[in-house]
This record gives sequence, C-alpha cells and structure tokens, in this order.
Amino acid sequence: MRALLIFLAVLATAMPAAAQQQAVPRSEEQIRLTFAPLVREAAPAVVNIYTRRLVRERAIDPLFDDPFFRRFFGDRLPAGPMREREQTALGSGVIVRSDGLVVTNHHVIEGADEIRVVLSDRREFDAELVLSDQRTDLAVLQIEGLDGRSLPVIEIAGTDGLEVGDLVLAIGNPFGVGQTVTMGIVSALARTTVGISDYSFFIQTDAAINPGNSGGALIDVGGRLVGVNTAIFSRDGGSLGIGFAVPADMVRSVVRAAEEGRALVRPWLGAAGQPVTAEIADSLGLERPAGVLINRVDGRGPAADAGLRVGDVVTALDGRPVDEPEALRYRIATLDEGQRSTLTVQRPDGPVDLSFVAALPPEDPPRDVTRLTGRTPFAGAEVANLNPVLVQELGDDLGVERGVVVLDVGPGSPADRVGIEPMDVITGLDGRQIETVDGLEQAIRGSQPPWRISLRRGGRLLTSVIR
Repeated sequence: MRALLIFLAVLATAMPAAAQQQAVPRSEEQIRLTFAPLVREAAPAVVNIYTRRLVRERAIDPLFDDPFFRRFFGDRLPAGPMREREQTALGSGVIVRSDGLVVTNHHVIEGADEIRVVLSDRREFDAELVLSDQRTDLAVLQIEGLDGRSLPVIEIAGTDGLEVGDLVLAIGNPFGVGQTVTMGIVSALARTTVGISDYSFFIQTDAAINPGNSGGALIDVGGRLVGVNTAIFSRDGGSLGIGFAVPADMVRSVVRAAEEGRALVRPWLGAAGQPVTAEIADSLGLERPAGVLINRVDGRGPAADAGLRVGDVVTALDGRPVDEPEALRYRIATLDEGQRSTLTVQRPDGPVDLSFVAALPPEDPPRDVTRLTGRTPFAGAEVANLNPVLVQELGDDLGVERGVVVLDVGPGSPADRVGIEPMDVITGLDGRQIETVDGLEQAIRGSQPPWRISLRRGGRLLTSVIR
C-alpha cells in the first residue's frame, strides 16, 4: 500500500513546468498530496450541456408494430399520421474564454433546436452555436445572458510535451449523475485508427470516460487543457479503460476560427501519400517503416513551391515525427496561415529539410455546382468542379485533386438507377476525358447510347457501358 502511495505521489508532483525535476517523496506530508486544489481550480470551467430538438416521425399502428408482421412486411407496414417527439441529449463542455466561449463535441449539439449550459454552481444559461465542425467532432458555443460577468476558464495547452505515462484527469458529467472527476494516465498518443473523425489523431487515456463525458476536459497536472474527451471504446456503453480525446492543438485551431468569425478552412500542403510499409522501407533502404511516401503533388500548393517530389518520404514536420498520412494531415491542419514550417524528407542521397509557408487552399477552379438533367445516365446527379477547398471539405481521400465530383444523386433518378454514387469522380465519357462540369455537359450533349462511362470510386477506376 505504501508503495502505491509513493507511486501516486510521484505522479501528483509531476512538473507543471518542464524544468522542474521529479523526486521521490521524503516525508509523510508529501505522500498525502492530493489533487483537490487542482480540481477546485479547473472544475468550475467545465459545464454540463443539455440539448433539445423536435423530431417529426410517422406513427405506426401498434397492431402492425409486431415482430411477426415486421418479419413479412418489413418497412412496408401501414403508417399512421406524422407526430412530433422531443429528443434530448447530454454532454459536457469547457469554458475557454471568460466571456462564456465554450468548446464541446459536434455530436453533442448536432441538430439541436435548443442548447442549455449549466455551470458547476448550477446557474443555467442558453447558448448559441458559433461554429460546429463534424470533421474534428468539435463545436464552439457562446453562453448568453452573462451581462458582463466573467467566468473561470481552463488554459489550452500544447500537446507536444505530453508523453505516454503522464497523469491526466477527465472532468465531465457521466450518465448525467453530476460533475465527476476521474484519474488515469496517457495510454497512447497519435492514435490514427480510431475512425471517430476525419482528422484521426487522438490522445488515448485510461481515465474513466462514460456517456455524458463527451466534450469534457482532459487536463494535465498543471491544470491545463490537453484534450477534449470525445469517445470511448466500449462493448456495453460503459468505460473499459480506453477513452479518446481530441488534442488541444486541434481544439485551439477550431476555437481561433470561432473567435475570428471565419469559416473553418485549414492550411493545405498540396501533396498526398501512403504509409511506408516494411516492404517499401526495405526497397528504399530506410531503417524502419515510418513516414509518408509522397505519390501526388499539386503544382499549385506549398509542397510544390518547397520542392517536394513524388517518391520523397516525409518523416517529420517541424521536428515532430510523422509516421503515417493521418499524422501529416493533422500536423498541417493545426498550422497557422502564413506560418513557416519545415518538412524533413528522406531521399536516396539522404535526408533534406524543405521549408514552406502554410497557406489556405484556393477555390480554383470555381465549383460550378450543377444538377444534371436530360435523357442521359447522369440525369439527377449534382456535380461540381473539384478544387483544393472542396477536396478538403469532402475528406481528402478522393485520390485526385481535379475533375468533376458527384455531390448528390436524386433517389430514383437515371443516375441512381445506373449506380452512380456521391463522391464518385467522373473521369471520362465515350472516350472523352472529363475535367470540368462544363466539359461534362458538352460531352453529354454530343453523346448517344450506348454510353461508356469512366469514374473513380474509392481509389479504383471503374468503367461501364450503359445502354
């Protein structure tokens, strides 16, 4: 037992500043150190968030809402009149500015008609949605009705100094029981296979996180925000000791966009690549399989200006290791516009540093969003010109940066019947290369059945003949 207390005391006295040295406690007073002062300072800046929305749905006669009928009739059961049902949700949030700016998860407030924030002292306020970003699962709210009163805040820390084994506290409102604090350590950094959001780069912790903790604070022993709790790995809805938080660097970039009142457009590199496997590492003479093998460089982007080439292996950004494409995407997304940064690149003749200036992606060419009509297999499809901004919005995984992308397909339309899907990139019609919406419309006007269509879907090039 005494050994456990000593271990906890060593963790509790972990430095708030990098220069402070850890030391084994020498007295009974040191062993009895507590996290209470830290919690007293941080907890008032963590809030509960309640949302409410009205959902319209069609009622089903109870007679037909029976497994026997559903087995045979499925969704074709007779439906009753439309009715409204109130749907509520619970989450947590963190005050990051004294005038009531709160950061939480996108999934906590998604679709809400009403957002209510409850402070730790039980005061309640309405809140307005300032910015919500599904791709990072973050949202920013503004508490209303404060009348100039100042609220406690939690400072947003950088996460590059965070290490596996560091002590962290999770503060939130699990299961709606009230504000709760749990303790754990950082189990892993840079988790990229979680699949929670497009920017898959998470802090993993074993601090107990449960439903209702979403949007709450993950703080270090200095009381600074190192992450926003966003998800758990669970088989039954409860904590199994595997929780994930959005790193503070990403939180800071989203909060900054909300403060500046601008759309959340992130810097781009203008390059894409693939993971370096063991086979690739052997073929390139690398010491280990790590980094991003560049397979595409956009001539309009910062990467081309810096001299990055297809075949280069990016191993670090500003000295921070980049082990896979998701890590590179995250690092680029957290840069500030105009910030000068350095890519460390491995080439056959050795490593080289390439300097570039972070820039926002251009809206070039214009999207020209168009709903196609007429007697063609594309009728009913909504298409647009790809450009770097649209590629970023759609997820960066299209495999191309130019061309015509399908945004939507009308149910039952000719495009739907022939199997065209959203996110398809149309590359050709009857042997004619398609690069723009205008070019596609011209090709359609000059085409006759049978149509030979080429498109890219999920990294594969597909060709089919429609008669």
